[in-house]
Amino acid sequence: MEKREIVKTLVSQKLEDKDREELIEMVINNPISVDVDKQQEENTTFGEKMADKISAIAGSWFFIMLFVLFLILWIILNAFVLTEKVDPYPFILLNLVLSCISAIQAPIIMMSQNREAKKDSMRNQNDYIVDLKSELILEDLHRKLELLLENQSKMLDLYEKIDKK
Repeated sequence: MEKREIVKTLVSQKLEDKDREELIEMVINNPISVDVDKQQEENTTFGEKMADKISAIAGSWFFIMLFVLFLILWIILNAFVLTEKVDPYPFILLNLVLSCISAIQAPIIMMSQNREAKKDSMRNQNDYIVDLKSELILEDLHRKLELLLENQSKMLDLYEKIDKK
């Protein structure tokens, strides 16, 4: 079986004709390994970089501990220390600040997660294509090995015929 036929067999059910032909040409003729992280990094906008950095900080234990410390200090200052309370109990201003932070932080984290999902999808596609090419190469090696064994068998038969004479 020719490489082109093998690729057509492997991808026949899942892709449209245009995509199938592109994949066949790419798999047969090109090196196909891609550094997904590098490729994604080249196309990253300023906003996406900021979302990743904010998500990395907001999702760390350092941030959590720092924020807990901030909350404790806010409550202690407004409940016990300050004579003229900025935010007396039940800490309505603190609730407003926390709500605003959550309202801003959640979409930023979602943006970062969406980028990671895109990266994972690109990795999966790349892995699929690399696996497909590996399968083609193995099939080709298998065919060549069968041909070698067949030729070796013919040579042994000839050798035995010559040896008998």
